[in-house]
Amino acid sequence: MNLDQQIEKIASFKHLELLANQIVEGFISGMHKSPFHGFSAEFAEHKIYNPGESTKHLDWKLFAKTDRLYTKRYEEETNLRCHLIIDNSSSMHYPKLKNNQSFFENKIGFSVLASAVLMNLLKKQRDAVGLSVFSDAYEYYAPEKGSERHHRMILNQMEQILEHPKSPKKTDTVRFLHQIAENIHRRSMVILFTDMFQSSDEAENEKLFKALQHLKHNKHKVVLFHIYDAKTEFHFDFDNTPKKFIDVETGEEINLYAENLKKYYEKQVQSYFQTIAATCSSYRIKYVPVSIDEKFEKIMTTYLVEKQKFG
Repeated sequence: MNLDQQIEKIASFKHLELLANQIVEGFISGMHKSPFHGFSAEFAEHKIYNPGESTKHLDWKLFAKTDRLYTKRYEEETNLRCHLIIDNSSSMHYPKLKNNQSFFENKIGFSVLASAVLMNLLKKQRDAVGLSVFSDAYEYYAPEKGSERHHRMILNQMEQILEHPKSPKKTDTVRFLHQIAENIHRRSMVILFTDMFQSSDEAENEKLFKALQHLKHNKHKVVLFHIYDAKTEFHFDFDNTPKKFIDVETGEEINLYAENLKKYYEKQVQSYFQTIAATCSSYRIKYVPVSIDEKFEKIMTTYLVEKQKFG
């Protein structure tokens, strides 16, 4: 399976639903066919294998991907409720796209397409999906539903995110994560796409982690997809010429040579990522760092595995 080729064939359409569907179909065709028999009409569910059960329906392909044993179940209705959360802050619109780049080559485009891909899977599994979008305001909220009309409405909202980039504004992530948590009343899988960029102040970090913990109230399962640009935001990979760096949310500017700060920057970023991972682990939040140059298989596989633990 080569998702890059799939994307290249249809990226010119810039149609979110079509692109998401092509990615999902490419992902499924690359897996063992039997567990997804008749996927569009009767998705074959998986369940964790219990010792003593027949090994006839073990999914060895999924075992190779996850190192866990699952058996296949056919024609079974599912009742998962999933709430997608997209951080639409100014920093999520980095890097600025050039004319020859596709919309999913920056953080917000990657997150929107990944959300559409997950919604495509949820739709095929007859599950309910909701959406929240926040930046400096709580921009959009839709409760979890499974109707075709509801899916269309959410897709339309996602497309609007891509069509209307954010002007430089600060983000009140903590406030809106608390509000979103209060809006999700029935037990759900909560999936958050964010770059986790905010003040480096320890007190602010603690507030953010408490807001993430709040998302777990009512026994929700929380998956945090930490979206970033590995080349520049993690490795600080810039040529060693004088550059002006501008904070996309505050407008603050600084002139420097990247090489002079590269080692210090990488050390600080690695420490921050480790702190996020450790905190999420202590709160039993699934933490998945994803660079925008990675494949969407990581998003889909994580979702499918976490769904099996949801029961």
